[in-house]
Amino acid sequence: MKQRIIGITGGIATGKTMVSDYLHHTYGLPILDADLYAREALTSDRLLKVKDRYGKIILDEQGNLDRRKLGAIVFESDCDRKWLETLIHPYVQECLVSEATRLAPSTVVMVIPLLFEAKMENLVTEVWAIACDSQQQMQRLINRNHLSKNEAIQRISSQMSQSEKIEIADVVIINSDNTEELFFQVDKALLNCTTNA
Repeated sequence: MKQRIIGITGGIATGKTMVSDYLHHTYGLPILDADLYAREALTSDRLLKVKDRYGKIILDEQGNLDRRKLGAIVFESDCDRKWLETLIHPYVQECLVSEATRLAPSTVVMVIPLLFEAKMENLVTEVWAIACDSQQQMQRLINRNHLSKNEAIQRISSQMSQSEKIEIADVVIINSDNTEELFFQVDKALLNCTTNA
């Protein structure tokens, strides 16, 4: 039997974590979070490369990586963002594949915000795009990450647009402010298996 691997993607602050938490707590599905692996990636030799490139401006007072300072740089420049992604994405992909293999043949959920941008569609058997109203997205991001409007716009515009993701996803889940409706859509998507397994 082919392993079912659900890839959850969507724009920043659209509700991917809410959906994956629900799948984990309600159905007991294991969640593989690309963002967690990306954080892990910035250690050892990869962290040294980042420090070599940017110097002390990305460090806090204790000499540790200040992710907010690094974020300010990479979201300001396509070149810097792509350089960092080239450094991180291979590690993230390796972790996702390794964990999915370890958990096979169980169904797993991979939360990959940059699934399309990083060309990781081949890792999953179906893609769910989580989407919401663009104004909601902006406000959620500002509130959650304590960003200015300009910082929020930079982060949103650094990703593929919601409309593009909706166009190529297998399943689209709309996250308005109605949690019950959101979870109903998730239940339906999980039961209507879109894979050929």
